[in-house]
Amino acid sequence: MNTEPISFQKVLDSLVENRTEFPKQYLREFSDIGNHELKSLLDVWPQVTLNRKLTLLEELSALADSDTLVSFDDFARALLTDPDAQVRTRAIRLLDESEAVDLVPSYLDMLKNDSDMGVRAEAARALNTFVDLGELEEISENIHRQVEDALLIAVTGEDDVRVRRAALESLGYSSRPEVATLVESSFHREDPMWKASALVAMGRSADDRWSDEVTHSLVSENDNLRKAAVQAAGELSLKSARPLLLKMLGEEEEETVLSAIIWSLSQIGGEDVRTYLESLLDQIEDDEQIAFLEEALDNLAFTEDLDRFDLLSLDPESELVELEEDDEEE
Repeated sequence: MNTEPISFQKVLDSLVENRTEFPKQYLREFSDIGNHELKSLLDVWPQVTLNRKLTLLEELSALADSDTLVSFDDFARALLTDPDAQVRTRAIRLLDESEAVDLVPSYLDMLKNDSDMGVRAEAARALNTFVDLGELEEISENIHRQVEDALLIAVTGEDDVRVRRAALESLGYSSRPEVATLVESSFHREDPMWKASALVAMGRSADDRWSDEVTHSLVSENDNLRKAAVQAAGELSLKSARPLLLKMLGEEEEETVLSAIIWSLSQIGGEDVRTYLESLLDQIEDDEQIAFLEEALDNLAFTEDLDRFDLLSLDPESELVELEEDDEEE
């Protein structure tokens, strides 16, 4: 077995060489890249074909999704100002898991000023992380307010509808009262895409006020709407949706919606869910589907542990009453 380290120059040569496929084993060389290697990479980057750039960034994103030990943040940050809009868009996606607050100014600038609609929409989507962190009081109130204000301007402005919908979805985490009004009005639009974005925001709200809207949308004939409702039901842990989701598990034909149902059931948990998912696991043979179901069952175990903890936790007031009664008996 060859254990010799890969020369980064060899990685660069392979990247520029477009006649053969870029070796998958080189992808990890972009993780936690050093300053010298990053400079060398950026020097040759203009020589790389656009198609190879986009393929590389997609493959890096896929690797980051499957392996939590890799980080391509430094490379992605360097590409946020790339001349090509498609590269900038994928660079933002590659930073999807980053909670680095110093990204906020770049995202806000891209949302407001980037010449490409796709980049503006992607920046709006990326800002959802910082709305969430702000609600959790893990970033400064000033930055949190800046992000919310920019997204509110975007969703109520005159930009492309895709940017506005992305901004609405990111605002789903916000507890500001005007957001709930925007979500409700968007849900009642005729356009199913606006309804779907409203459902995404509802799922992120941690507010069961939306349970009726979400549950009713589970039976929509529109695939996008149905999927958004299924995901929102899982995010909100709507136990009232469980019977319908279990019924849908045996009837749903759209693969992406079916996957969403499985995951949402793992988030909701409760009666019969494990039995249904284990039965489904016994029926399939595709390796990717098996891996996904096993991951869902692991998530279900986590949900069940949380439910068990909630049942075992004592109400302090009830405990105090019991102690007082014991004292009286003594």
